[in-house]
Amino acid sequence: MNAPTAPEFDATAVAAATAGIVARLPALEWITDSRVERLSQDFYWFSPVLKRQLEHLRAHAVVRPKTEDEIRAVVAACAADRVPITVRGSGTGNYGQCMPLHGGVILDLSAYNRLLWCEGGVGRAQAGIRMMEMDKATQQAKDGPSGGLGWELRCVPSTFRSATLGGLYGGGFGGVGSINFGPLASTGNVLGVRAMSIEPEPRTVELRAPEALLLHHVYGTNGLVLELEVALAPAHAWLEAIVCFETFDAAIEFGDALAHAPGVIKKSVTLQAAPIPDLLMAATPLLKGAMEPGSHAVFALVAEASEPALKQLVAEFGGRITYRKTAAEVRSSNRTIVEYTWNHTTLHAMKVDKSLTYIQSGFAAGRHVAQAKTLRAHFGDEVHTHLEFIRTKEGAMTCSGLQLVRYRSDERLDEVMQIHREHGVYIANPHVWMVEDGKQGQVNPDVVATKMRFDPLGLLNPGKLRGWAERERVMADVAAGRVSLSTLPSF
Repeated sequence: MNAPTAPEFDATAVAAATAGIVARLPALEWITDSRVERLSQDFYWFSPVLKRQLEHLRAHAVVRPKTEDEIRAVVAACAADRVPITVRGSGTGNYGQCMPLHGGVILDLSAYNRLLWCEGGVGRAQAGIRMMEMDKATQQAKDGPSGGLGWELRCVPSTFRSATLGGLYGGGFGGVGSINFGPLASTGNVLGVRAMSIEPEPRTVELRAPEALLLHHVYGTNGLVLELEVALAPAHAWLEAIVCFETFDAAIEFGDALAHAPGVIKKSVTLQAAPIPDLLMAATPLLKGAMEPGSHAVFALVAEASEPALKQLVAEFGGRITYRKTAAEVRSSNRTIVEYTWNHTTLHAMKVDKSLTYIQSGFAAGRHVAQAKTLRAHFGDEVHTHLEFIRTKEGAMTCSGLQLVRYRSDERLDEVMQIHREHGVYIANPHVWMVEDGKQGQVNPDVVATKMRFDPLGLLNPGKLRGWAERERVMADVAAGRVSLSTLPSF
């Protein structure tokens, strides 16, 4: 599924150069023991394909800088000695984003984690801040909406406890909250980033939207992001509920109606079709008995003031609320059903059935319900339907799929994804580690040009951006006017 690439770095030379850098910068926090193995990995093993291809990969050292000066020292040394740099947050990605193909240094930004400011519904933070910690801080903002609970991040993954803001920006797509604000790349979500160049004398530059999005979701291959400025949302007391249905049609139609309902303040609507609820109940004590066996379930987060409207819709579609927790109960228990949505669903299901893997899909707005019904009927028990209702970048309501697939072979996995495409469903292939082979689908000249500006030596997460290997052709196409670039800032 990934085309092989010729090695660009000599492993022996990289190992020796890395050891030299560690010796020259003894004041930094270096990790060179057995922990390097764990810190060189993410959740790539969700894919049986990536597990075979990537499980042997290791960095030569990990560094945890705490200040910009420490980051600059590492970058300058690596650039001078031509040592690969792979930027890491908490390693909660699923595609091998932070796994080094050519060794070198893992730049772990988890200690570079301060909230810099929060004002007027906008927050700015260092890239390594954990999203749960940022939410806690912004909810204390004194300028929050009148009578409200402060501010919160517009979009968080199900791994919000450990995932970093920079990690979501560099390797993620969307998450809880995308039902209101669309994916992270939607206009108005990311307002700016501060990035550092990978050179012997590193430079920093501020990129404002839309240019800031050129470093988004490319696995840290074309720029080192130091800070992010993001728009926030008014925080609410979120009530959590699970609604069960006897039929798939009733469940998806209810989920779609709830997602569309303009009068219901909501943060998340997730469809877990049978047999996923049974898998989740078997995987965790929190949900044991929370759903009816054999049922189709919709997980919902709504503002407590919207509970009457939620109950009204449940009655209209013949559902039953089988689980309910107030915001206070969620806080006191420190447990949330958010951690059973998005790709946490995959994690829990695989604990019970190790033959499962997953695919990622985007349904066509306006046709998403019909598409989901057709594909469920087509695949039967081979594909388990897991849908997250979200808005597109343009604002239309649709759903994004993280369907569980019973793995049989690489060939059949490709066939399953192709059948989805033939039904008009977009596939972001999670079984590849090359940026363009997954979500983007093609070489983006803007991304390549950005890498040429920020990483002229090609040291950032090398081997994962196909466009870098094709940069001469790409730039020739630009020069000939066959393709055009966005307006990019210069240093």
